[in-house]
Amino acid sequence: MTLSQTLASYVNRTRYEDLPENAVEFTKLCILDWYGSAVAGKDTKPIQAIKELVEEWGGKEQASLVTGGKSSVANSILVNAASSHIVELDDIHKSSIIHAGTVVIPAAVAVAEAYGLSGKELITAIVTGYEVCYRIGEAVSPSHYYYFHNTATCGTFGAAAAVGKLLKLNDEQLAHALGNAGSQAAGLWEFIEDGAMTKQLHTAKAAYNGAIAALLAKKDFTGASQILEGRRGFFHAMAESVDPSRITNGLGHVYKIVENSFKIHASCRHTHPAVDCILDIMANHDIKHTSIQKIMIHTYQTVLNITDKPNPDTVYASKFSSQFCAALAAVKGSATLYDFDEETLRRPEIKQLMNKIEVHADPYYDNLYPEKWGAKVEIELQNGKVYTEATDYPKGDPEKPASKEELIEKFLSMTFSKLENAEKHAEKILKLERITVREWLAEETRDEACNPIH
Repeated sequence: MTLSQTLASYVNRTRYEDLPENAVEFTKLCILDWYGSAVAGKDTKPIQAIKELVEEWGGKEQASLVTGGKSSVANSILVNAASSHIVELDDIHKSSIIHAGTVVIPAAVAVAEAYGLSGKELITAIVTGYEVCYRIGEAVSPSHYYYFHNTATCGTFGAAAAVGKLLKLNDEQLAHALGNAGSQAAGLWEFIEDGAMTKQLHTAKAAYNGAIAALLAKKDFTGASQILEGRRGFFHAMAESVDPSRITNGLGHVYKIVENSFKIHASCRHTHPAVDCILDIMANHDIKHTSIQKIMIHTYQTVLNITDKPNPDTVYASKFSSQFCAALAAVKGSATLYDFDEETLRRPEIKQLMNKIEVHADPYYDNLYPEKWGAKVEIELQNGKVYTEATDYPKGDPEKPASKEELIEKFLSMTFSKLENAEKHAEKILKLERITVREWLAEETRDEACNPIH
């Protein structure tokens, strides 16, 4: 069997009834976290631009937009996937380096709503979508990640798998969907050099392209049979080092979705280990930021590749600056969604402290990455005292989990003043296995019926 056939067989045979309770409950938290991130990002400039574009295009009202109203399945996916990847609070899987929620879930939700499917079907599809993209991401990481944004590339496969599951594709059709997903997989890191809006386009198109691949497969539109391992396929074209065994090891016996991490801080995940350490040092030793002489961050090389930015000039760029996030944590004692704004970006005490921060690659953490995302922080005070803290697991990792209550509170914080009846949305998502997707997304004053696709 080809790798696509193996993955297709896995997707097809997975049943809701076979999912362990912890995987079902965890998946609902992933949906809650995704929806909160999507709502939090809906009013930002990049998302409003995409919203305006899809309004210009028009489309049959099939699926809900987080920006309000309904549009076609494709338009809904574009808006909702982009919106969930802008405030930097979406989920992350360490070893595959993928934010699966922002790609897999919007594609699956739009199709499930349009086709009138159940919450159980949505949960099952999301579990399989996460599994597929995580395994492909693990196979090509970390070498693939230097040039390519794994969420955009590998995430396309996950969206195709999830939508294919919802559409009840057979094994052959699912393999075709994965073949065409792979041919559309794209997303280069160069955007980060300019702080461009491209990152939101990455997730929008990954979710969109994966869904299109599955929807066409239902019409028996064929795709490459060996898109992963073929001589001109994904592995050879897009990674210097590949471990194909990561695709099949334990497939169908473990549920990788429960390996997912949730973000607590509203910045690039690579900044989180150091931020956690700084917050602990400052709190445990009652240190004032004015007494700091120097902060040394020892971590893995990818942190420098992505977030070594000592002078960010926009709020979005500040979320990808280790120096800014470290200084923010030291000065404000937090790095929440509401800490990142224009006023904070220009605060003199943060700018001054950023000049005292050094970031270095450490072989210890480099050798552990990407299985562990760790850091050691040394804070030297003006009186010569040095305080040290280290972690292999930032808060929100499975090894240092956020509780259900913390994630509900995070959802309510992200949606504050942006979503009517936020508590009711949370309640519906947390009982999703007992309702339909339309029942979750239906407006309280409107008939739940929408335009179905036949």
